[in-house]
Amino acid sequence: MTYREALEELETILRALETDAVDVDDLTLRVERSAELIRFCRHKLRHAEASLDRVFDSLDEDDAADNDPDDAQKTDDEDENDEADEPEQTGGPGRPGTPGWLR
Repeated sequence: MTYREALEELETILRALETDAVDVDDLTLRVERSAELIRFCRHKLRHAEASLDRVFDSLDEDDAADNDPDDAQKTDDEDENDEADEPEQTGGPGRPGTPGWLR
């Protein structure tokens, strides 16, 4: 049984109970079945929540690895080297320098 099927059965039982046309013996059976379905739905929801938590924890671990301070240091060093390779701006007062896309 799927979560959706259980929920649909619960809704059917609820509609039947709202009509007041339910026999007392049938009422007991329907309430017991509703309790079983509710337990089933709770179990499914808890399982889904645990699965999602594992996925998000895994993503957080990936993010933590991506933000490793050693990697950040390498990036800063690389940026310093890149700046040293850039040509000096040409031009002067009143004269535009070389556009960035031509460098």
